[in-house]
Amino acid sequence: MEKVKAFTISPIQTHRVKSLSQNTFTHQSPQSNHHSITLEEEATESSTSKFVRFPLLVDDTDTTNYKACTIPWRFPSDEATVPTPTELSWIDHLFSCIPSYKMRAESDTSVPDAANKAEIFAQRYAKILENLKKDPASHGNPLDILLLCRLREQTLKELGFRDIFKKVKDEENTKAISLFENVVRLNDAIEDEGKRLENLVRGIFAGNIFDLGSPQLAEAFSRDGMSFSATCETLLPRPWIIDDLDTLKMRWSNKSWKKANIILGILPFARELLRRGSQVVLAANDLPSINDVTYSELIEIISKLKDEEGCLLGVSTSNLLIANSGNDLPVIDLTRVSQEIASHASDVDLVILEGMGRGIATNLYAQFKCDSMKIAMVKLPEVAEFLGSRMYDCLIKYNEV
Repeated sequence: MEKVKAFTISPIQTHRVKSLSQNTFTHQSPQSNHHSITLEEEATESSTSKFVRFPLLVDDTDTTNYKACTIPWRFPSDEATVPTPTELSWIDHLFSCIPSYKMRAESDTSVPDAANKAEIFAQRYAKILENLKKDPASHGNPLDILLLCRLREQTLKELGFRDIFKKVKDEENTKAISLFENVVRLNDAIEDEGKRLENLVRGIFAGNIFDLGSPQLAEAFSRDGMSFSATCETLLPRPWIIDDLDTLKMRWSNKSWKKANIILGILPFARELLRRGSQVVLAANDLPSINDVTYSELIEIISKLKDEEGCLLGVSTSNLLIANSGNDLPVIDLTRVSQEIASHASDVDLVILEGMGRGIATNLYAQFKCDSMKIAMVKLPEVAEFLGSRMYDCLIKYNEV
């Protein structure tokens, strides 16, 4: 069997941030020059100080110009000072997330006077969004999901909030770790390779629904909790959107290839690749964003799951590498990744972008020099409308080079 190196970008990337009162933060966008974002207080810089273009992206030409953001929010003919319906829809979505973020911030015991600062965050970010409704260029140009997420994260950091979802992540990870062995054993018991692959993919979809960036899912999680096994059983049936799983199945015999999402979705999938002789690079966020796993958290999780011989339930992890993507957002611009990620990508055979933020809202149409797969669940009405899909539809976009 041919040995393959797989590269998985799962809930990942960081921007260097410098912000002082009345100074600006520069955000590079593939769609324009720069964003100039007015900020008020000094923020902590990322541990990653320099970014590079992901080397496996197809070189830009007239026909393959990379754009991180999948959904076009405006066109050249649109009035520059008037927000488009799409821009307004996404601004309203970010408005709807404020109560959930405020609630998490209020309970952050690592921040003194958290309740008062959480209220200040809610007011400041709401004001920013109101300004953007009046003038889409008031905080940078163009207005896109990268900018909206960046403004939200920056507002939190200015008030001292570093990881408002830490408590829920710790609880989620503890539960997921206790379920890991059973999930893997059930998958190993499936003898048919095609069915086993589909079961692994279902696990990724099921884990992907544990998303506290969606107001509906955040409310359901807080109220009822979520069951991984029940979620697997209630996924919308195939055919999935852009469903290329059958193509992937045909290649299965020739090549092996954030949180509950990571522990019960990505890691069983990665373990299967390792078992088949592949090298696997798992890339994770440098800094916290929503309940996505970070680089340091992923290292800790895997250390808890490995036995004394360094195996994941009998499979060696000697070919498993954990990398810091340099990201601190739930979306990713692949023209700004860490040098570490770039160095590991030189001989990769398959790139996997997992999660709605990284695989649909950004990078759905990204073209790579090797085989690639985007895998995610549709969890926002704005994304469902763009795709012409239902909420909670499952998406696989597999591109073979």
